[in-house]
Amino acid sequence: MTSLPKATGKKLGLVIDLDICVGCHACAVVCKEWNAGGHSAPLTDTDPYGPHQSGVWFNRIHSYEVTDEKGHGQTLHFPRSCLHCDEPACVTVCPTGASFKRAEDGIVLVNEDKCIGCKLCSWACPYGAREYDEVEGVMKKCTLCVDRIYNENLDETDRVPACVAACPVNARHFGDLGDADSAVSRMVAEREGVDLMPEMGYKPVNKYLPPRKRETTWPVVEQDAGKQTGETDPTPPLLRWIDEVLSR
Repeated sequence: MTSLPKATGKKLGLVIDLDICVGCHACAVVCKEWNAGGHSAPLTDTDPYGPHQSGVWFNRIHSYEVTDEKGHGQTLHFPRSCLHCDEPACVTVCPTGASFKRAEDGIVLVNEDKCIGCKLCSWACPYGAREYDEVEGVMKKCTLCVDRIYNENLDETDRVPACVAACPVNARHFGDLGDADSAVSRMVAEREGVDLMPEMGYKPVNKYLPPRKRETTWPVVEQDAGKQTGETDPTPPLLRWIDEVLSR
């Protein structure tokens, strides 16, 4: 079985703001594009256009309808990828050392030359972040675009994961979450960022910023008199919020 480093020099990871993610899938698409020609290439698609699409994707977006205690509904978009855990079960179950965690920055990677495709890592990962490439016969996963973030041929501002660079609403952020003074760490502290499934004990490095609470009772403006009343607007709260944001 593969051992973990006693400590890492950094804890590079992502902070994802669920409050503003619009579920556009830009992160998933650009991730596919970048990695199809990069460190983990190829990312095989076995049936990309049929009724039962299958293939290798490092980023996946799930959308949910959530309801608060007052019965008000809201659509929540939840991006999912590898969380580069401090205590990754996917690494410690690997029988060949193919899955490993880097001591210098905490990134979890797969050495495909050592991978035998046994899928133990995918069974051990509770987040469903491992991808089996049926054509290549090996496991693959998010690399935090390791071939991009250290690429000195790129401008420094471009040395971020492709998903971060492509997000149109700035819902994704990248940095050292092991540094309490880093921009991403301060963001997590200010917004009370959370781990995904902390009860599992794997200590994910990536954090999620929870949605902010919305106003659910807004005064209605009378069209004739132009006066506010104390009545409750029957418009669904999510639509009222979108209308307010777009009107700013």
